[in-house]
Amino acid sequence: MTQAVGVTRPGGRSARTRAAVHAAVRSLLDESADGTVTVAEVAQRSGVHTATIYRRWRGPEGLVLDTLFEELSHRSPLPVTGDLRGDLLTYTRGLLADLQAPGNRVFVRAIAAAVRTGGLSGLADFAEPRVRQVEEVLAASGTTEIGFLDVGELILAPAYAHTLLGAPLTAEADAERLVDNLVAVLDRRRSRKAGR
Repeated sequence: MTQAVGVTRPGGRSARTRAAVHAAVRSLLDESADGTVTVAEVAQRSGVHTATIYRRWRGPEGLVLDTLFEELSHRSPLPVTGDLRGDLLTYTRGLLADLQAPGNRVFVRAIAAAVRTGGLSGLADFAEPRVRQVEEVLAASGTTEIGFLDVGELILAPAYAHTLLGAPLTAEADAERLVDNLVAVLDRRRSRKAGR
């Protein structure tokens, strides 16, 4: 997959530009009731020209997605120990706890707004580094029967949907259930494969 437009090489002016834009986006999202920002607002707050923003991030959806996926990578790293259930359980507990924080709910609203206006292809470009991290967890455990889409459907989608609906799942009550659902799918696929 090609590099996301908002992803730049570290260091130098590009890194400073990206940091200024991310700080502006985060600040504006904290003030936003609906999880959206405009390019004009980001340009004014960051001091980065609108043409640069459009060239690198394509529009407001790209700005939001790049900023939030970058934050997510730092705030909620994925463990890679080779123990699939353990790694996914640690990750899911962290994700659900993170989504409980009122300030982080804007992340979910922003993703929903970006998908509504930019479609899944725009989301995929900026989510690609996170997708790779999930795939590393799966690969470390030797798992080939499930992929990122399975993790998305059985862990991420319920977590984000409940948060959007105002009834976030909790790490204590729901993390094991979500991970167990994914492991059950993995076990069924392995059984089918072995039965061939």
